[in-house]
Amino acid sequence: MRKSFLATAVLLMVTSLAEATIKGAGSTGADSRAGQQSSMSDEGGRVMALENAWNHALEAKDTKALDMLLANTFVSVDIDGSIASRSEFLASIKSADYQPSQAVTEQSTVQVYGDAAVVVGVFRIKGTEKGKPYVHRERFVDTWIKLRGTWQCVATTSTLITAK
Repeated sequence: MRKSFLATAVLLMVTSLAEATIKGAGSTGADSRAGQQSSMSDEGGRVMALENAWNHALEAKDTKALDMLLANTFVSVDIDGSIASRSEFLASIKSADYQPSQAVTEQSTVQVYGDAAVVVGVFRIKGTEKGKPYVHRERFVDTWIKLRGTWQCVATTSTLITAK
């Protein structure tokens, strides 16, 4: 219960910080196009803050926080090509076999299209699974939709980046 409250508080703080940062760096709105650019940046900042909250929730195995970020119709395509529904994804995070110690987005970009946003980036996760240590770098694509005024992730897919 405390972890869920903490995750919710962190989520709200990160979103507020992103909004304040974007507004401080936004355009003056001298013309309608500049105003639209600022608005898009605001929304992009909100989505990126949610991406950050997702990473923190993974590290803490906080499925209640993740539950708030994922749409009911959420689908995940994992690095092995397997598909998981929202409930399957959350169950995998809860599993005792899954012990992440670090979840970091190394780089990412967001494109906002009205009430939809696409985030493309590189994600690094470190931990143990089934007793074996791992470090994965993955290229990911997350698709977010603004539903009833709230951004929720509807799909994620990732591909393992192998060392050459």
